[in-house]
Amino acid sequence: MSAGIGHNGGPVLEPIKLRWYQEEAVQALFDFFNDPARAHSQEPANPLVCLPTGTGKSVVIAEFFRRALIMYPGTRAIMATHVKELIRQNAAKMLEIWPLAPLGVYSAGLKQRDTMQPLIFGGVQSMVGKFPLLGKRDLLGIDEAHLLSPNADTSYVKFIEELTKGPAGINANSPNINPWLKVIGFTATPYRLGLGPMTNGPLFTHVVYDLCNIDGFNRLLADGFLCPLIPRRTNVTLDVSGVGMSQGEFKAGELQAAVDKETVTYGALKQVVEEGQDRACWLIFASGVEHAEHVAEMLNSIFGIPTVCMHSNKTDAENDEAFTAWKTGKARAAVSMNKLTTGVDHKPIDLIAMLRPTMSPGLWVQMLGRGTRPYDYLTETNRELATNFPFIKNNCLVLDFAGNTRRLGPINDPVIPRPKGSGPPGDAPVRICEAIINGVQCNTYNHASARECIVCGTEFTFAEKLNRNASNLELLRSDLPQIEPYEVKHMVLTAHTSKASGRASIRVAYFCGLKTFYEYISVESPVTFFRKKSRDWFRQRFHYSDGRHSWEPGWDEDVPTTNAKVLELIGELRAPRRINVWVNKQTPEIMGYEF
Repeated sequence: MSAGIGHNGGPVLEPIKLRWYQEEAVQALFDFFNDPARAHSQEPANPLVCLPTGTGKSVVIAEFFRRALIMYPGTRAIMATHVKELIRQNAAKMLEIWPLAPLGVYSAGLKQRDTMQPLIFGGVQSMVGKFPLLGKRDLLGIDEAHLLSPNADTSYVKFIEELTKGPAGINANSPNINPWLKVIGFTATPYRLGLGPMTNGPLFTHVVYDLCNIDGFNRLLADGFLCPLIPRRTNVTLDVSGVGMSQGEFKAGELQAAVDKETVTYGALKQVVEEGQDRACWLIFASGVEHAEHVAEMLNSIFGIPTVCMHSNKTDAENDEAFTAWKTGKARAAVSMNKLTTGVDHKPIDLIAMLRPTMSPGLWVQMLGRGTRPYDYLTETNRELATNFPFIKNNCLVLDFAGNTRRLGPINDPVIPRPKGSGPPGDAPVRICEAIINGVQCNTYNHASARECIVCGTEFTFAEKLNRNASNLELLRSDLPQIEPYEVKHMVLTAHTSKASGRASIRVAYFCGLKTFYEYISVESPVTFFRKKSRDWFRQRFHYSDGRHSWEPGWDEDVPTTNAKVLELIGELRAPRRINVWVNKQTPEIMGYEF
């Protein structure tokens, strides 16, 4: 990267290469605020950016604020959230993208109280009442914006009133000192129980970018930016028929009493252990503090699975110790009660066991989102993580004992809550595959419109519906990817020239018995993303004669810069033992490799 001079006189790195959707999201915010019609409007205009969990929302946040502070010198901004881990992650990403960012942190949990810097990353509860210290701000970003309640007595509402009205912000008669404060929300679930879409509330007015719909989510899956979830029907279902409701959600005390039963928990965990034997990193959601302790105790003492437990009755130090043990692989499983539902970035999670029934689609999608981050230890830049979790994650298994899939739908098309008084939500768009494979029923949950099962490939039949709305049905179709493994017999590389563009590349053929699959690489491509991807492909396969690995010092010097050189080194390239192929598309696409 080259450097220029920033507004504070220091060097500023050139923008990093964002993924296509990250660039679109950042640009959508600037387009929104630069709209001339909106600039002269007296109506409030606060945008929402909606990106699924695991797609790099912190990069979008960092790049938006980086550009805003450089393009408009003197801008003062706050990035607020509610969890110290999110504050730490977002601030770290900001410094990674812009090492000389004029950044401070205000968080009691992190024991930092910076107030003077132009850009503050802080906890909302810590910052309420601190307007005299923080001063006037032009921008307020809110991460996990779905947690912002429209109730007038919440921390967020009070803080926004302080930023617009000054120290006496909660006094309705005080004059506005900053009526032009711009509030930007970032979320993976732009809806709330009792409210419906968040644009129904008093704060956010427009969704300016949204990939949390079924088409956006599936495109991210297809591009490899998200990892598929495999939700499977379970042998045990928690009975919540006698649990009361409060504000649209199960009553906490009654819920724990209903599900925390020894025989039920044992039956559920027995299936987790059986189906999770080849899964490396488990995350289990419990229905209460005592329930979480009982689940962890049973996994440790009866099943011999190293397990930690995190909940609100433990001290911060105890939860941090448990979290570290799980993230470093010392514990295979983590049991959570309200501790790992948001703000947890741990790519290796490849099994989620759901022992927490909920009526909240937002909570359901957030919990599932913990498993959607792709992970490949061979290309992982965090070498400690790659050492602790040496495997390639092809999907994340979801064992839903809570019945949430039936109740609320799949992650890419959940039942959106409706505003109070508008009636119950619609049916969850799911179907269960009942095919018998090798004497065992598949039992995988699929989207209702899927033509084939995402696991076993069984083709579904659809009943013909003749009514005046039939023409709308096809508009809702969008099949989830069907990923299948194939044993590779041998791999062949040949020079290739595109007839359309005339560009040179290498065609890689994987011969898998009766089927052959192809992919194309070019270490000399003028397209930055494709060139980097191709060089990563080479690093993953190249054998060094002196025994070095591709992530050790000096390896980067040996990466070829021409396709011809790659072809000269064919004899030193290892072939994968198995490839995972997206087969239910016009041209099958290779999604992962096992060596």
